[in-house]
Amino acid sequence: MPGDELGRLVDHLQAVGLVAGFASGLTKVVVGHGFDTVKTRVQLTPGGTQGAVHVLKTIVAREGFAALYKGATAPALGWALIDSVLLSSLHGYRHFLFRHGMTENTTGTRPRLTLGAMGLSGLLSGLTSAPLATPIELLKVRLQLQKQKSVSERQFKGPVDCARQLVRSQGLTGLWTGFTGGLLFRANFFYMFLTFEACMRGFTKLRGTPYEPNVAITNLLSGGAASLCFWTMAIPFDRTKNQMMSHPYPLPYPESSSKRPSFIYVARMIHAREGLRGFYRGLGPCFIRAFPSNACAFLVYEGILRYLGADQRR
Repeated sequence: MPGDELGRLVDHLQAVGLVAGFASGLTKVVVGHGFDTVKTRVQLTPGGTQGAVHVLKTIVAREGFAALYKGATAPALGWALIDSVLLSSLHGYRHFLFRHGMTENTTGTRPRLTLGAMGLSGLLSGLTSAPLATPIELLKVRLQLQKQKSVSERQFKGPVDCARQLVRSQGLTGLWTGFTGGLLFRANFFYMFLTFEACMRGFTKLRGTPYEPNVAITNLLSGGAASLCFWTMAIPFDRTKNQMMSHPYPLPYPESSSKRPSFIYVARMIHAREGLRGFYRGLGPCFIRAFPSNACAFLVYEGILRYLGADQRR
């Protein structure tokens, strides 16, 4: 392929990846943010005695149904930006790995990336998106934990006010509290994209049979299965990351700068207080949320890639 043509192809893939990622991120927020709020409350409620159903009922009864979407303003734009970075970089890493030989040949088809390469590109894109994701997730967590129904009674009036207070008390780097946890959490995109591709390839074996699903069903089922695998592996890192970001909750946030806990310190604290089970708090609402939100997000993402001619499996 001539250099100019290759350059245009790469630019096209990156542009489509940004568009598809943006749409995928918005879809994820609309479908899943309410479940995410329940998960955050379950994870960070002191004592860990409240289940997801109890937390959901309490939020709706005391704060109203709209409270499930506390902290949604930041993710509404932020998740779209995060997924744009995640998925456009995913395209770039796939292209790089393809050019460097991480491919396999199958009967009657062109070379394709190996499953290991699909997982590795997911891991690298997860790490790439972590610097952007951390402050957005930090604001989301702190806004979700405010239990006051009236905005006027809350310490943080919104994401901008929350960010302003954090910078005033801890400096600009305070917005990246929990960054190490975010890196470890987002490295688990290895499992998501590996599982998604494995499922998609499994469904291709049904072509020409009475059991062949259509493309939309294939994307929904593969995306849902990938998200369940992702959260099974990632939930311990998510719990630790969110605990770091919520410090010193449930105590009031300090007006002056305070020392932020490290990932190792928080992990040891969770284990000492709750044992290994403590790392899996919130897994139930994760599973309830993961399948529909990520299945719909993958459906939107893959649909845009195919529509705009940027499917990079081959």
